Amino acid sequence: MRELVQLFLVQNTSDGTFHHQDIAKIKQRVNKRCLWFEEELEPDLRWVFGVSKILHTGESEFQTIELVESGPFGKVLLLDGKLQSAEADEFVYHESIVHPALLYHSNPKKVFIMGGGEGSTAREVLKHSSVKKVVMCDIDQEVVDFCRSNLTENAEAFSSTRVELVINDARVELENRNEKFDVIIGDLNDPVEGGPCFTLYTHSFYMHIIKAKLNVGGILVTQAGPAGILSHTEVYSSIYNTLRQTFKYVLPYAAHVPSYADTWGWVMASDQAFPTVNIKETDYRIQKRIQGELHFLDGQTLCATLALNKHVRKTLAGETHVYTEDSARFIHGYSSGLKNQN
Repeated sequence: MRELVQLFLVQNTSDGTFHHQDIAKIKQRVNKRCLWFEEELEPDLRWVFGVSKILHTGESEFQTIELVESGPFGKVLLLDGKLQSAEADEFVYHESIVHPALLYHSNPKKVFIMGGGEGSTAREVLKHSSVKKVVMCDIDQEVVDFCRSNLTENAEAFSSTRVELVINDARVELENRNEKFDVIIGDLNDPVEGGPCFTLYTHSFYMHIIKAKLNVGGILVTQAGPAGILSHTEVYSSIYNTLRQTFKYVLPYAAHVPSYADTWGWVMASDQAFPTVNIKETDYRIQKRIQGELHFLDGQTLCATLALNKHVRKTLAGETHVYTEDSARFIHGYSSGLKNQN
């Protein structure tokens, strides 16, 4: 994170050229704000927004951690300099990664969350009255402790008797547990080069570990990275095809998340056919199964997330790359590389 974007390019409206303006004048024009968060999405594309306060900075065994207050997005959690979730719109991501899989499983009782240390995914899972047990497995104790102390909206999830919190590598934890689950959720960090969890997107992991830990009719759902017109070929199409080579039935879907500055993608996979998704049935299941209010997802919205645009659908249909340890794809970014999870 940079405290101040030092170089400002201002367009000359008369001839369309750009020139540098005096920093002092720029400061006045941005209402005296002097703190900005800047994330490099591509080598020549950056996402910048104002920060009113730095609430926490630190470094765990695995990654750097920041919590900042932003005017547009409220509290924002940053890991290794990448935005993880924002108070203003985190419900879009977390409702999308949880509810489609749980709603279209016949009777989800046991759920395993890979990652999810901030507690928001567990919060959404607990809205399902059928769920009796949630295992939340995150590798980073410091991130979990910090989120438990500072993200008050997830306090009930962290204190629920239905939640078993485990600090461990998700791969190791799944390998060593003598139980199976109805739904496994991959709420993982993005696959970045040198990052802690890119191997949890690989064909071997899905085939030899995930499938062995799903009950009959079980569903895997994973976040799969940016899924926009310009970004879906980074990892989304590869993760989709990898799951397509592993499971009999695969459903990709996506939604715009404003704080991510992009459309985001998820993929559901199972060896049992998914019921036909329709507005009426989804709304009925929400009313029957879920306790509490959903802010983003309903029957109409779920159908919309499944309706990927033609350009993305064409890429997914033609994708041949399978995600392996030796042929991994990464989204743009970096990892602090403090310790590798795998």
